[in-house]
Amino acid sequence: MPDIKKTAIALALLILAFSLLLWHLRQPAPQGRPLPLPQTAPSAATVTLVPLDSRPPCRQFVINGGKIANINVITPPTELQDYYSLPGNTAGMRSWLQENLPDSAAAIVSVDQLLYGGLIAAREKSVSHTDVDELVSYLRGLHQSHPQIPLYAFSILPRMVPQDSIDGYQERKDLIAYSRLAGKKAAGLPVDEAELQRLQAAIPSESLAAYLANFQENEYLNQKLIDLAKEGVLEQLVLGQDDGEAYSIPNIEKSALSGYIKAKGLDSHKVFLTHGADEIALTLLAEIRNRRTGYTPKVYLDYHTPHTAQKILPYMAVDMEDTAREKLTLLGAKETAAPEEADLILFMSAGDKEEDTLGARASSLARLQSYRGQGKEIALVDLSQHFEASECLLPYLLEEDFPVSSLAAYSGWNTASNSIGTALAEASLYLAALSSSTSEDDALQAAYAQSAFLQGRIMEDYFYLKQDIDGVNHSLKKIGCLNTADLDLDGAQLPLRHRSLAKINAKSSGTLP
Repeated sequence: MPDIKKTAIALALLILAFSLLLWHLRQPAPQGRPLPLPQTAPSAATVTLVPLDSRPPCRQFVINGGKIANINVITPPTELQDYYSLPGNTAGMRSWLQENLPDSAAAIVSVDQLLYGGLIAAREKSVSHTDVDELVSYLRGLHQSHPQIPLYAFSILPRMVPQDSIDGYQERKDLIAYSRLAGKKAAGLPVDEAELQRLQAAIPSESLAAYLANFQENEYLNQKLIDLAKEGVLEQLVLGQDDGEAYSIPNIEKSALSGYIKAKGLDSHKVFLTHGADEIALTLLAEIRNRRTGYTPKVYLDYHTPHTAQKILPYMAVDMEDTAREKLTLLGAKETAAPEEADLILFMSAGDKEEDTLGARASSLARLQSYRGQGKEIALVDLSQHFEASECLLPYLLEEDFPVSSLAAYSGWNTASNSIGTALAEASLYLAALSSSTSEDDALQAAYAQSAFLQGRIMEDYFYLKQDIDGVNHSLKKIGCLNTADLDLDGAQLPLRHRSLAKINAKSSGTLP
């Protein structure tokens, strides 16, 4: 009985948070005839998606983005998908793609899902050159069977953090230190050679070999994919850098791949190197929409404080400004020198208790109100240095009655690349839909889908992930669920009466374990 009571309390807190969100986002009722809900129009195109993994940002966000643009995004059935640490069915996934591709206008394909069974599996599982060559042959055959259907593929470089199978505390710590020093040395910077040699000797040889083999294997894979882009098998290949730092072994691989791309004579329209992972499929969907319609979003970059542009947030190798410009290039968008020239204001905040003053927040509010008064669409990226709600800009905007439901996009989850890429892609899809709408119903349909996406992001990114998730996880652990990031909701891990709470938590789009 006490457990049930605690579970009920946790659920009540979530309901309260949702009620507060609805209260804060309320808008005055329109005068006169209320706007009708839009009729669902038949989709103009179908895009087939093989997602990076089953988490919402990699799958559901793309489906929801498609609704904004009137694109039907089809995804594999659940039984083929990964489930956190449980890999997906790669053979079944390839068969599913082959069966569904003929009915598609384009395909967005995660190579990590087709080869490893998802992002986490790619971090742990080793594959041979033969396995890679088989996948390459499969993709080549897919293109030969359907040459008129463009394949947009993306592949993720391994992160600096060692595989979970290397689980010794000191060896993991030494490997990270070794990776940083090796990255600096490769970049031509002076390093402590004695310390580098000490670390190399201290790390168990099998662990060091496994760590380095991960990057070597991935480099071979991506070289083969670059070759497919050169052949025309892939319409475009995007290579994402997962959880990076300024200097590390992943950057050595990235530099080598950059040289390989140049040697093949390929530009960014064919092979694009970017920071991030989870947001790439949604960004590709927006890019496909822009390419097919010739739409070029004009975007002005603005920041919460003068220091925000140059901030390098956790798990990032570059600053906020470079990240934003990188995503603009991938989208096919154009950065403007002045807000007056822009269709969209990308407003970026990266709160930090030390420099985030009341004056800075008031200044941001004044600029956002000014942009809104000029009729500008605004996408708000609302990050925090320590992933804390108090460092976000949203609570101040709510307190000052800024109509956050009027935003074109909101994002404040995970890394800067994830958040910036998601906000830009959502806003681009929305603006493109409005620019091409031929009737009031078309515009209403786009606005309805965009509003659902926007309010879902505010609810999850701020209210849940920064306020409630710790309390939910604590409640789950109190009732006996020790691994809250990898729940078996259909098994015997939890009593039936507790599964509703677990399912709420499992829908989180937070960082992977």
